[in-house]
Amino acid sequence: MRLMDLFRKKSSGEVAKDRLKLLLVSDRANCSPELMEQIKNDIIQVISKYMDIDAQGLDIQITETESETGNGVVPALFANIPIKDLHNRTGK
Repeated sequence: MRLMDLFRKKSSGEVAKDRLKLLLVSDRANCSPELMEQIKNDIIQVISKYMDIDAQGLDIQITETESETGNGVVPALFANIPIKDLHNRTGK
């Protein structure tokens, strides 16, 4: 993927294809929507101890990535967590 690919607007077909890929990966990883919600709530609870986050903006997904050991493609948890402020920063 090139850097400029991150900034281009995707067509509705590309968005639908990406959503289908995510659904298939989640299904293969045997991760129900209920489990994803539990994971999301646990992440919010733990991260909130260390920083103020935008819990409504938190987005987690199960995607695929290349295995570091060369075993092919494996499921991976991707979390996008908007941070508002850090707790207990030094220098304050």
